[in-house]
Amino acid sequence: MPTSAEHPQIDDGANYRAVLLVSGHRDDRRVLFNTFDALGYDAVYTARETEHARALLHEDPKIALIVLDFSDAAAAYSWCDALYNPAIARVVLGVLPAGSDFDISRAPRGVVEWLRSPILAQELKYRLKQIEAHQKAISDASLLDQAHSKNDPVSGWNDALVASLDSSIATPAMWDWTDQTIAALELDLLMVLGESNNEEPALLAAQTRLDMKATFPPVWEQDVFRRIMAGEVIAIEHGASEHMSSPVVQRLRLSSFIGIPLIGDAKLPMGALLLGAQKPIAAFAQAQKAARALAQRFALEHLVTRYRYDSRFHGLHDGLTRLPNRILFNDRLENALAEAARASERLAVVFVDLDRFKTINDSLGHHVGDQVLTSVAKRLRSAVRASDTIGRHAGDEFTLLLRHVVSNEDVGRVAEKLLHLLEAALTLDDGRELHLTASVGIAFFPEDGQTPEVLIRHADTAMYFAKNQGRNRFHFFQAGAEESQHQRIALESKLRQAEKNQELRSFYQPKVNTLTEDIIGMEALIRWEHPELGLISPGFFIPLAEETGLIVSMGEWILRTACVDAKIWQERFGLNLKVSVNLSALQLKQPNLVKVIVRALNDAQLPANLLDLEVTESINVKDIPNLIELLSNIRALGCTISIDDFGTGQSSLEYLKKFPADYIKIDQTFVRNIGIDPGDEAIIRATIDMAHNLGLKVIAEGVETEDHLKFLRAHQCEQLQGFLFSRPLPAGNFEKLLSERERLLVAI
Repeated sequence: MPTSAEHPQIDDGANYRAVLLVSGHRDDRRVLFNTFDALGYDAVYTARETEHARALLHEDPKIALIVLDFSDAAAAYSWCDALYNPAIARVVLGVLPAGSDFDISRAPRGVVEWLRSPILAQELKYRLKQIEAHQKAISDASLLDQAHSKNDPVSGWNDALVASLDSSIATPAMWDWTDQTIAALELDLLMVLGESNNEEPALLAAQTRLDMKATFPPVWEQDVFRRIMAGEVIAIEHGASEHMSSPVVQRLRLSSFIGIPLIGDAKLPMGALLLGAQKPIAAFAQAQKAARALAQRFALEHLVTRYRYDSRFHGLHDGLTRLPNRILFNDRLENALAEAARASERLAVVFVDLDRFKTINDSLGHHVGDQVLTSVAKRLRSAVRASDTIGRHAGDEFTLLLRHVVSNEDVGRVAEKLLHLLEAALTLDDGRELHLTASVGIAFFPEDGQTPEVLIRHADTAMYFAKNQGRNRFHFFQAGAEESQHQRIALESKLRQAEKNQELRSFYQPKVNTLTEDIIGMEALIRWEHPELGLISPGFFIPLAEETGLIVSMGEWILRTACVDAKIWQERFGLNLKVSVNLSALQLKQPNLVKVIVRALNDAQLPANLLDLEVTESINVKDIPNLIELLSNIRALGCTISIDDFGTGQSSLEYLKKFPADYIKIDQTFVRNIGIDPGDEAIIRATIDMAHNLGLKVIAEGVETEDHLKFLRAHQCEQLQGFLFSRPLPAGNFEKLLSERERLLVAI
């Protein structure tokens, strides 16, 4: 999605930090943007493809870091070559698509680190530390000039000579006589081959003076690699192409050839270094010595890299279940809290404790207990979204992090699903069956805590309450009555002054066309930004506003503000974007509601057909006897009506048939389970079919993954809304989103 960061004035200071994110994957762009934003970068630019990225780089030449998606490897290689300039300390962090067998050792010049999609924030932060160390090393101008001297006839070989197994390019300071000697040989072949899970070895680093695509594949057709992997050193000073049947050697017409095994753990070969030259190597003995030294260094880098990776993984994951351990879970929770605070969102921490697990260990043995824990981990993973996190807290305790929470009821349904999954009979390896139950406690940000420690402690407290109430149930954390009442009174007092003190803010989340993915509208959302407390979650203050009646004046404020903003964007961008505004039950009871809507439209000079009013399905028609008449009068103005949170209420088909609506919004509770719960998928399909049969269009909210998009597109859902496209944005940032859209269309 286009960036919400405006192009800043270039800061000539040394502390200016700007990053350019180039990726066609929305989930990755969101993680990248949120992480760099939280790290305090001065400018965070995003682009879907390299053409747009070039324009952004031209506008801000001080961008020192580029995160580049390698899904289109050819385009990425081409752009890296065009970008490469040894005089500029600019580096590239490459992103590999999930499941890719891309050979990271053949990195183009300038790529110093790699990530794999889907991107994890903690892994990104680790890679950024590596990049900072790299940038610091290359800041020494004398070393940089030495490594890239124009007088060096073989400077084009530098990257291949110093590429390590994890594709980190060694700094010029690491150059020694080995590299200089190898470079001076004017080699026509340099390959580093390594272990692979397949029958073919993996290419770790390579350089030839001919086309690699035509040259490299036949290496698998001969036994040179197998001989070297058996521990043999192959060294031919003259006539290698005549004495060897290798297609590579023959095609390159090599005269001299050297093959050295890479010796790893237990003194066993784990790869091979292949060197060759078309002209006979004069100092052949010295060349062999240099090749052995280079092979030792590649082997050492491989061992260090593998050890570093294994240590990092095992240090952050539970050895039995492979789930994040307490350290990693807390890190992810801390990042999620920072993101939720910036976006004024809620999240939930869920604490799961198996009931009577000690009895299983004591009576059946710890090996059975391990089977149970492994199975529980799998069941928990199957019940949540990819954006959520499950961790093993300790023993038989698990913690879950649920992001983008709208209501407590949504989380309650997740907890019920967890309990149901854990109740199902568990079959052990020996065929015996076990029946488990669990107790679950839930705490919410921000109302139940602001830090990882407090939220986990409160979720743990709620879990023990559920256990004391009879087990096999869940419980929401509740503060003491005196504390809760004190907090409520203090918040209500501040809320009454919010509009008067101009603390209310309008946020907008785009709605997109399912087929084109273009922005066709937006939902207006009210936010409260207290000068001391910062952005306060709507899940925290909206219920209080409804209880106190303040929701009426606040609802009118967001209605008027949304109409004005929609009119401004209509004139500025030539877009007839339909803006949606929620109507609360109290607003619907106001006798002058239609007049309020007419006044808001007239004051903003906004056409009525660009205003959509959302009414939640859970509103009881008995409480508002004239509801259908009221909504019919609103439609008569030219506005449209949407039934919000559809599927969570008790509407009958007869009621829906009479209801004066234009759209049905499928609640995110169902959308989030696409790909997880076939039952919820069936409900979505039935809802879409029913809506279309009634002549209504369908909007799906809570769309967060490509799988959600594919499913909804396949079943003809017309409009989408969710974090896959954009989180709710302040009005200023939403306008920048529209500006970026306009620029992309002009570029096309």
